Amino acid sequence: MSEKPWDGRFSQRTDKLVEAFTSSIQIDRRLYEYDIAGSIAHCKMLAKVGIITDDEASTLVQGLERIKTEIEQGQFRFDDSLEDIHMHIEDRLFQLVGTVARKLHTARSRNDQVALDVRMYLRAETLNIISRLKELRKVFVNLAKANMDVVLPGYTHLQRAQPVLLSHHLMAYYEMFTRDSERFRDCLKRINVMPLGSAALAGTTYPIDRHCTAELLNFPKVSANSMDSVADRDFVIEFLSDASLCMVHFSRLSEELILWSSAEFGFAEFSDAFSTGSSIMPQKKNPDVAELVRGKTGGVFGHLIALLTLMKSLPMTYNRDMQEDKKPLFEAADTLKACIEIYAAMLPTMKINKEAMYHAASSGFLNATDMADYLASKGMPFREAHSCAGKAVAYALRRKKELHELRLEELQTFSSLISEDIFKFLTIEQMIDRRKSHGGTAAENVIAAVKEAEKQLEI
Repeated sequence: MSEKPWDGRFSQRTDKLVEAFTSSIQIDRRLYEYDIAGSIAHCKMLAKVGIITDDEASTLVQGLERIKTEIEQGQFRFDDSLEDIHMHIEDRLFQLVGTVARKLHTARSRNDQVALDVRMYLRAETLNIISRLKELRKVFVNLAKANMDVVLPGYTHLQRAQPVLLSHHLMAYYEMFTRDSERFRDCLKRINVMPLGSAALAGTTYPIDRHCTAELLNFPKVSANSMDSVADRDFVIEFLSDASLCMVHFSRLSEELILWSSAEFGFAEFSDAFSTGSSIMPQKKNPDVAELVRGKTGGVFGHLIALLTLMKSLPMTYNRDMQEDKKPLFEAADTLKACIEIYAAMLPTMKINKEAMYHAASSGFLNATDMADYLASKGMPFREAHSCAGKAVAYALRRKKELHELRLEELQTFSSLISEDIFKFLTIEQMIDRRKSHGGTAAENVIAAVKEAEKQLEI
């Protein structure tokens, strides 16, 4: 085999600087199993339609399987002069089986070959992420179930707003990660399209059977346009968009847990196994895992922007710029998987401070809305009730008391509609239990949500 697959056109050897600069083997070598699987399927299809013989196909398949074994056992030699994983495998195949190896590239190009490899890789990674997200969602459901009696303040603007069940709070993240899972599953529809056989950009003159190749590789759909097949990286951008949004949820969760673990909140404590200390301050216990997840979010965002920027000005069809799609894709997928894995392990070890949460929910006039609702239930228009409750809050603030600590006579100065039964409205338990609207924090709602989640997750 000639040193380069394009040697016929060139009279000079490729400069070593160019070989090093254009080489992608240190990055795309991880695609080897997909490249080999695609080549085996392509080989079998070529034999099926009579482009190569069955004996040639058998020889090629055996050689490809041996190469896979060599790579897996660390016996394979990688070299920048061969640029990418495709040329490494083709060159080694020639060494193993001789001239018949030159027939393997019939009716395909590296353009459709790499598109296939990336789609197969991303299909496997997406399914892996969906599976990991399912395990993480189980963690949230189990935590919610175990903390059904824990109450904490719900916040708006990072100010205490209304009391909620911790289980309700946890199930909010269950919903977020469920949407993430659904997005990845939907993205899979665009990933799971077979591009091989599009060749360089225009298709091929050979009588290939692309649907046969798709069936061998378990693709439910074959790409419809050969130019789009080799130029498309929408599915990579969509995956990175989904990954970025999933990381937003991890970052928001991280921020809350970092706040909760601070002395100022004291709501939760990370286990020692998932915390670090200080090199100078002996007392410190730092939430480094949560902080790193929050920090890694920016990297995944960056990978999405990199791909959008990479593709925004490319004319049809394949351009060498597209070689740069793999590093951000691989790093984003690896980062997301690592974050899912560590949170699924860390969350069950976290200690919840039930008393601190309840104490925080008991102060800060979290029952002001309930006072307004009480007055509205007595016939006062809500806007008037809102103003009345606000005046009561101002009065209580001046006396350094909570609403429920005021005497009935004091409360009645704000409205004659107020009677003894108002104090029942102002308790945390009533504030929780009365919020029975669909999706609200009432215990019966949360119990039902947990049961439905258990059914969906088959717990």
